[in-house]
Amino acid sequence: MTQEAAKTRNVLVIGGNRYFGKRLIARLLAAGDRVTVLNRGSAPPPPGAEHLVADRDDEAALETALAHRTFDVVFDQVCYTPRQAAIARRVFAHRTRRYVLTSTVEVYEYEDSPLPVPETALDPTTVDIDLELPWHDPEFRGAHYGEGKRQAEAVLAQSPVDFPYVSVRVAHVLGGADDFTGRVAHYADRIRNGEPIAVPVRNQPATYVNVDEIADFLFWVGGQDFTGPVNAASHGPLTTNDIVDAIAESRPAAYQTVDVGEVSPFSFRRSYAMDNSRAERLGFAFSHTKDWLTDAVAETLEAQEAN
Repeated sequence: MTQEAAKTRNVLVIGGNRYFGKRLIARLLAAGDRVTVLNRGSAPPPPGAEHLVADRDDEAALETALAHRTFDVVFDQVCYTPRQAAIARRVFAHRTRRYVLTSTVEVYEYEDSPLPVPETALDPTTVDIDLELPWHDPEFRGAHYGEGKRQAEAVLAQSPVDFPYVSVRVAHVLGGADDFTGRVAHYADRIRNGEPIAVPVRNQPATYVNVDEIADFLFWVGGQDFTGPVNAASHGPLTTNDIVDAIAESRPAAYQTVDVGEVSPFSFRRSYAMDNSRAERLGFAFSHTKDWLTDAVAETLEAQEAN
């Protein structure tokens, strides 16, 4: 069933307080969906959405908060570990007909491919799940972001017939006055101060998506009936130089190559740009990065400079 043919739906968004999550909520409300937002109470939902407060890591509290509610679609914006995925699977198995996990391009971080990477490069059914790792530790979780998402996908893939899910593997997101990552600002500050930009010796291009486009895509996914992993990326991989050029305009930028150690954001030693052809075959048309890159970085920088 397509989004256009669907009637008003009952939708749950877990997280979604900021960036493309709040844009997704805005699109759901504009479409007339009944939207419930679940978080730990860190921020109220926008007007028109119901608010449930619970810690998603506390299964009993999550069950209590949800009570007897059921949903046509659940969008999980903040599932980072296999433990969280296992709880979600148990809690929502009888509460939703469609579960959409926001995953990441970082599930491919061990790839190094000269061609864009398709979803089949990572079969979640082959990923080992280790629930005993210290996933509760924020530092560990941050350092193993890609692995956490890989294992979360693996939990959901154990029996997809019983739990219809989609894992949206999101490219690196650019744009928006509310970009909280500081990655664009990192480059702008170094260019402004005449400091070199650290990049690996073998610096590889990567795939990106505009913040509004990924919100559009997630909204679209909620109204479809396909399952499994799907890559979400604009056409046209970008290099570090492409992004820096869009930020610097006519100002010169200096680079410093690094053999070992930390490099700048949007600099990659491996090549794992994503192939978006599955999504396009299913009916979603992605833009090209050249259509929005300049405006996207300008929007982010203008907001940061105003603050």
